[in-house]
Parts: sequence; structure tokens; C-alpha cells
Amino acid sequence: MINVIGLGYIGLPTALMMASHGLEVVGTDYNTDLVDTLNSGRTTFKEDGLDELFAEALKAGIKFTTEYVRTDMYIISVPTPYDKFSKKVDPGYVVAAVKDVLKVCPPDATLVIESTVSPGTIDKHVRPVVEAWSAETGNKINLVHAPERIIPGNMVYELLHNNRTIGADDKAVGEEVKSRYASFCQGEIVVTDIRTAEMTKVVENTFRAVNIAFANELARICRHDGMDVYEIIRICNMHPRVNILQPGPGVGGHCISVDPWFLVGDYPSIAKVIDESMKTNDSQPSFVLNRIHEIMRENGITDYARVGLYGLTYKENVDDIRESPTLQLLEAQERHLAKPLKVFDPLVGKKVVESQVMDYDEFLKDTDMVVIMVKHDHIKASWDRLKGKVVLDCHNICPLEHVYHI
Repeated sequence: MINVIGLGYIGLPTALMMASHGLEVVGTDYNTDLVDTLNSGRTTFKEDGLDELFAEALKAGIKFTTEYVRTDMYIISVPTPYDKFSKKVDPGYVVAAVKDVLKVCPPDATLVIESTVSPGTIDKHVRPVVEAWSAETGNKINLVHAPERIIPGNMVYELLHNNRTIGADDKAVGEEVKSRYASFCQGEIVVTDIRTAEMTKVVENTFRAVNIAFANELARICRHDGMDVYEIIRICNMHPRVNILQPGPGVGGHCISVDPWFLVGDYPSIAKVIDESMKTNDSQPSFVLNRIHEIMRENGITDYARVGLYGLTYKENVDDIRESPTLQLLEAQERHLAKPLKVFDPLVGKKVVESQVMDYDEFLKDTDMVVIMVKHDHIKASWDRLKGKVVLDCHNICPLEHVYHI
């Protein structure tokens, strides 16, 4: 049996996937409301294919509880935030989960950490806890790191098809864990050491963050001198060895906007390119806020109440608002003591900010300017609703004439 600890955006799909492919699974989370929701037969967030996967897992006998269970394998998938001052990873949730596992696990159990951590985190923070437990009890536990590699909006497909990395102290233990993941994973599964597994996951997200920062900086350069960044990128990408990404209003989610900071925190005198890239991405919402002000002035719009932000999630077609550029923009606006712009998002069904409007018609009413922060399919199906309004398109998707860009 496998006990999956943490039933959020990563832990829940992982638990469901394993259960639906023949493994006995118990999912554990300290959040009583979350566990009650799952036990009532409902999922806790929206994701393509998740409800169907949930139904299959229920048929297979998956269970949900707030209690840790005694078994031979645990998968820890809890948050790993970073300290905004030191930029170092905060391993507190992982360490707390490990301590709770050690209260119930049998000797020779395997503890798999899926949470993304900086290289060396397991050696520095987890291993000492395990070694102290071993010295006290005379028992041994196997440590493994199997970083998740999926993205909201395509989780079910990527769980099935993405390659995986298993980092273990003992190759035989790594192969055993690999066999469990191979029950559903159709991609290649590489077995390596723990520190390498830690580093590869952080490097993957850092590579993407640096590339996004280049596109965002390029947009600022082009804006400064009145050039079309999208046309420039289109032509440059015709070169066989060039693949520039598209600029946007910022970077959100819990991977690209967070993980690269781990390297900056651990290697502050070395990770200079990463540091500057992250600063560029983090300042992009403020850049968009300045563009909003410029466009308002150009069009004689003096009241911020007549400007609306479309999109509250961190990316299109998901309900995940973690670290979203819109939230970052509203925070920047608040620092300037301005009244927050009104916001609408068709996928966010509950009010998460005071200025959020829950109805699209109400959002568009008395709105002179719409800022497209997220490229949901919803807005692509109704461009005619924006005719006659000033539009700032942060993604270069709006086909209407006379649209502004970042």
C-alpha cells in the first residue's frame, strides 16, 4: 500500500493515477474540509480529465483520511515555498510530514519526496531527522526523491507520458520505486542519486524562467523604441536554431515563479543570470501597470473604476491562482495606494479579491478599458463583446483592430 501525503495540485492526481492503475492507495491531508470533500465524491479543483480519473480511483478503492497509515511506502507531496528575503527554500512542510511519517512507519519503509526542493535540501534537513529516528529506534528507512513533472491544465496526460527521475541512496530501492511509478508512467524513468534528482527539477524550471525573462526584456526594449516585438520574434524564430518565447504579463504558478529562487538563495554569488531573470519576471506586472496608466492617459480615461482586468489565474484554462500575475499587479497597485482595478475570471468561482466581479456582463458594464491578463478560451469565443472598448492585450491574441500591447 502507498500513503500519499498532501492532496493538492500534485498529490491528488498522483494518488488517483496510482490507484486507477492497480496500486492500493490511501491519500492523507491535514485539511479536514478537503478530505471531507473527496470522501463525498467530489474533487477539490478543476482539471481536464481529473473527474474521470477520480471516478476510476474510487472504483479501485482509494481512501482519503487525515491520518497517516502504517505501510511500506510513503509519497510526500506538500508545498515548498521560499523565503522572500533569503530566497532559500522553506523545507518546513516537508520536514513536518517526514516527522509524522516516522511516528507510524515500519522498519525499512520507503519515503519518497515528490515536493520540489533545492539541491542538498534532503541531506541538510530531511536526512538528519531520519538518522536521529534510526539512532533512537534502531530501524532504517529508505529515502528517495522523485520530483513531480506535471503542469496544471494538462496534468492527467503529463502524468501518463512525461519522463520521470528517481533519486535514491540505494539503486535497488530506486528500481523498486521505479516499478511503482511504471505502473502508469509511459515515459522514460531514470534512476540516479538524490542530489542529482533535486538539481535536475530545479534546473528545468530555471531554464524556462530565464527564457521567459528574455522575452519580457525584449518586449521592454521594443516598447522603448517603438518596435513590434511580436513581428521581431516571429522573424527570429524562422532561424532553425532560435526559439524565442512570447512575452506576457508576468510569471505565476508554483514552479517557474518559485523554484529558480532556490538556486539564487543557495548560490547568491554565482547565480547572477538567474537572479536578474527572476527580477525581470517579478517586475513584469508593474510594467503592465505602467502600460495601463499610459494607455488610460492616451485615451482620456481618468477613472480606474472604468478599467477591468480579465483573468485571475496564473495561466489559461485552469482555476489555479497561485502567484498569478494579476494578483501581483493588484499588489503593486496597492503599494501605490490606488483603488484596485476590478477583475473577472470565468474559471474562479469564488471571490478571492475584493475587487473581483463574478459576472461577465457586470464586468463589462461601465468598463472603458479591458486588460487581457489571461488567454482563457472563454474570451477567445467572444471578441465581439470587446468592440468599442480600449483593449490592452498582454498575449497578442485579440484579433480586433487598434489593440494595444505590452
